Parts: sequence; C-alpha cells; structure tokens
Amino acid sequence: MAFSLNKVMLIGNLGRDAEQRFTSNNLSVVSFSMATTRSFKKNEEWTNETTWHNIVAFGLSDFYFERLKKGAKFYVEGRISTRSYDDKEGNKKYVTEVVAEKLIPLDSRQSDSTGEPQSGYNSAPVDNASPPAGGGGDDLPF
Repeated sequence: MAFSLNKVMLIGNLGRDAEQRFTSNNLSVVSFSMATTRSFKKNEEWTNETTWHNIVAFGLSDFYFERLKKGAKFYVEGRISTRSYDDKEGNKKYVTEVVAEKLIPLDSRQSDSTGEPQSGYNSAPVDNASPPAGGGGDDLPF
C-alpha cells in the first residue's frame, strides 16, 4: 500500500460571513471564503499576492459559527476535496474546496478576563466542536 497525505493548514482572514445550512439528517454545513496573502520581492519591490480558498465545515457548533465573520482571522486545518456537478445547462462543473477538520479563531479582538489576547480556543475537530471547558454564560474568555 502506498503512503499518501492530503493535509492543508491555512491562516487567513474571512472574505465574507459564513453561511450555514443543514442536511436532511440535521447536520450543520458551514461554508466561507478565506484569503491568504504571501509577500515576495519582484523587481526589487515587495509584492503581495492574495489567494482565495473555499472552506466547508461539517457539524460545526454555534460557538465557532458565531465567530466566522468577515475579516476574522482563523487557523484552518483540513484536506482538499474536489467534486463535480452538472449545471442547469448540463455542463459539468468542478469545485475544489478545503474540508475543515480543525478551526481556531486567532483574532486579537478576543481577550480573556485579564484583557490578554487569546491566540485561540481549545481546538477540537469541527464535527464535534464545543466551547472550552467552563466556557458557558458570562464566563466566556472574551
């Protein structure tokens, strides 16, 4: 058996608020776009290049969904998936997206009760993501 690996790790900002829908089995499906930027030198000047990624997460809790807003910085870990479908005219279309398996909010706007910024929350797989322990009600760390 040959070894293979399909692993993606991204840190970037959301390009729009996340959209949520539910499958017939009431499983949450959340999708959003994320921008990553790399800087490089071209002709003695620094240039920025932005790449947009389509992200989809299954079984995401409200704790994470409420934080997936335009401009928010997140760490996303997952795998690349390509699927196809036929459009209304019968043409085959292909979609490549990152299926998120782990999400960590990185916004410095979120801080704990001491005012210190949080680098992230307990990161759990998104299919069973939940708030950090003791994170109910007014005890939330931001």
